[in-house]
Amino acid sequence: MMKSFIRKPSVLMAGLFVGLLGATSVASAQSLQIKQWAASCAACHGTDGYSEGGMASLAGQNKDAMVKKMIDYKNGKVPGATIMHQLSKGYTDEQIEKISAYFAALPAEKPVAKRK
Repeated sequence: MMKSFIRKPSVLMAGLFVGLLGATSVASAQSLQIKQWAASCAACHGTDGYSEGGMASLAGQNKDAMVKKMIDYKNGKVPGATIMHQLSKGYTDEQIEKISAYFAALPAEKPVAKRK
């Protein structure tokens, strides 16, 4: 039985490829979902967390600090002077972790678009 498995490496490789493709699709869908959650931040904090002024940029900030601040808004520890206390209540703690990780992973300075 083992010989037939060894003789068909192309079948094994095809199976691994399909498995990796499926895992990539799941990761891509999860990444897209996180970007959709983070999109609600764009109105005040700028597209992808790069503020154009007025509010703090979120891109490149410390993940743990962002999580703490959002949880504090959510739990009412930070006064509701902004819309943040309302927005934060719309997310689970896990979603807040993922959104914060997304922004923290971005460079602090907005990348400059290359001209062709």
